[in-house]
Amino acid sequence: MALSVGDTIPAVTLRHKTAEGIDEITTDEIFKGKNIAFFAVPGAFTPTCSAQHLPSFVDNADALKAKGVDGIVCLSVNDAFVMGAWGAAQNVGDTVLMLADGNGEFTQAVGLELDGSGFGLGRRSQRYSMYVEDGVVRQLNVEPAGSFGESSAETLLEQI
Repeated sequence: MALSVGDTIPAVTLRHKTAEGIDEITTDEIFKGKNIAFFAVPGAFTPTCSAQHLPSFVDNADALKAKGVDGIVCLSVNDAFVMGAWGAAQNVGDTVLMLADGNGEFTQAVGLELDGSGFGLGRRSQRYSMYVEDGVVRQLNVEPAGSFGESSAETLLEQI
């Protein structure tokens, strides 16, 4: 069953690239006691994700923080090395935490998988964004397949 507004974020361990290597981080560490703007993409370095989705959150980071957002998180079913390289290529710095859901555990747990096998992509995440307060989903914007706009930072800003 897909995640919906009012649900609690499931307990999952994710990974991210740091200067020291690959580090694990739990969803509790990410969300507990914080207001988080979270978005997921079908793949790092893919056209819409690189040209529109990730940049919308980087460009609107100050506006999101002005509305009380403590952190911005990007997730993809890629490995932590790829997510780190994508973040570096997009110059996100420490503006966005680039998380790897390499085995798709988080994506499966929230019920937002995308079967991209017809395009040679395998199992991925749907494109979506959400606003999470202390681990509880307050806003959720899931894109229809092949679309972009509803899950942008601009949309999330209007909803917070």
